[in-house]
Amino acid sequence: MSPFSHLLHDLRVRYGLRQADLAERVGYEQSYISALEVGLKGPPTDEFVERFSAALSLTSKEHEELCSAAIASQRKLVIDPDAPPDIYWLLHDLRDEVQHLTSAQVRLIRDVLALRGAKHEQREPIRRLRRKRKEEATM
Repeated sequence: MSPFSHLLHDLRVRYGLRQADLAERVGYEQSYISALEVGLKGPPTDEFVERFSAALSLTSKEHEELCSAAIASQRKLVIDPDAPPDIYWLLHDLRDEVQHLTSAQVRLIRDVLALRGAKHEQREPIRRLRRKRKEEATM
């Protein structure tokens, strides 16, 4: 289930609406609402998100969550034609394995991707130990 499908369902239930009631409020077919909730359709258009937000009088936080969930629910990825071959191979491998990834593996991949924005701490330079000369060494 996509992030949008999950949030759409949760909000509809939280506001105590049946799919048919929601469909009437936003001006869409009930079958479309159902298809969005089960993930057969999506992500929705900006117009749907705006109508949904207005129909339920969502808070600004709920509206932002809904917009973010719609963006996160994109199913297609467009690669820059100038991307290096390694990017294509990475995405090929990910496409082959995505259905088999565990939650721990997904978290690990997301953590690695989050590093791109992290500021790296300055490390102190490694100081080399000076060896004592044989005449300095005591026995």
